Amino acid sequence: MNIIGRDQLTQFLETELQVSRVRDYCPNGLQVEGRDTIRRIITGVTASLALLEQARQLQADAVLVHHGYFWRGEDMRVIRQKQKRLKLLLENDISLFAYHLPLDMHPEVGNNAQLARQLGFLPQARFGENDLGWIGEMPAAEPMTVGALAAHVDKILGRQPLLIGDPLQPLGKIAWCTGAAQNMLEQAIEAGASVYLSGEISEPTVHLARESGIAYLSCGHHATERYGIAALGEMIATRFGVEHHFVDIDNPV
Repeated sequence: MNIIGRDQLTQFLETELQVSRVRDYCPNGLQVEGRDTIRRIITGVTASLALLEQARQLQADAVLVHHGYFWRGEDMRVIRQKQKRLKLLLENDISLFAYHLPLDMHPEVGNNAQLARQLGFLPQARFGENDLGWIGEMPAAEPMTVGALAAHVDKILGRQPLLIGDPLQPLGKIAWCTGAAQNMLEQAIEAGASVYLSGEISEPTVHLARESGIAYLSCGHHATERYGIAALGEMIATRFGVEHHFVDIDNPV
């Protein structure tokens, strides 16, 4: 098992994920500084206390997540759950790395790229700010209806999606953006999609989908974003020879 320096890993991720290109509403990169060297990395979707406790049990040197801390507009005080989380990291000298939009966008290990790989989508183009949304289609040998796509998502992700639209509608162009990207529905429509997948859904989303004739699949925020952070961890393990474990803390949202 090899060792990588904490600062070396920080620089690698900064370059690989092109962090400086993205305007985000949280800091991307090293959020909590732990020991200087890293042998074992734990990845997970969100830096919850449950994930951190798993990292401590596995004697991790670093935790790498998609959803970290210090979001714009949040309470800046280190109290209650924030105090418990930070205390666990600091007392155990564990570094916390977090990458939000840069991980969504990456063309290989990003959340949208990995969701396409899981579901068998063939990406063709990207849309929206920072090219965050993706659009493509299913292989020609697998014609589907919207209802069949929903069943496919259920089988692969292990979570039954909420479908807004006609299950018998034939598939055309498929657009997707993981997580809470329901606000990109209008951009997906403009990009020419006939069905749009995201993690979450809001009340106005239903009306826009119905009135526009586009099918909407709400597939779960956590369920759609499990794969990018795990793929990033594997990239690090392959590149530097460190140990990597993905820990899936279930979340029904």
